[in-house]
Amino acid sequence: MAFLMKSMLSNQVKNLGLGGGGEESKEESTPSDPAAAAGMTREEYEEYQKQMVEEKMERDAAFVQKKAERACLRVHLREKYRLPKSELDENQIQMAGDDVGLPEDLQKMVAEDQEEEEDKDSILAQLQNIQNMDMDAIKEKAQATFTEMKQAAEQKCSVM
Repeated sequence: MAFLMKSMLSNQVKNLGLGGGGEESKEESTPSDPAAAAGMTREEYEEYQKQMVEEKMERDAAFVQKKAERACLRVHLREKYRLPKSELDENQIQMAGDDVGLPEDLQKMVAEDQEEEEDKDSILAQLQNIQNMDMDAIKEKAQATFTEMKQAAEQKCSVM
């Protein structure tokens, strides 16, 4: 970080024109060494390049991890809703490693959804649904269906 500040400040001072005649600026404008072009020493430039490569690798790793987490979420949703599997998602998960999981906040959401589904599927939930049903409407619907079936049978059968 210090070398970056040093290079920025030295470039600004050189741009002020305090460096001397115009001949020096012509020589400095076309240096063959990239370190000199950046206003750094060779060691500073190499360290800077190493840092840039490391940061790029960290960003790439974080990007792959995020892609794998998203793929994991899509796989989970496909399993939940019984949709066809995607090889692309599986490949992304394998590229990031098998230790990829859902992010914590998504895990909480999934756990809540599973609890709600389990509650709906339980016997107590079914009993509560029975209590909430309108029995008169069910009786009327059953009688209407029975009457329709009886009339259809009478039309088809000459004995009745």
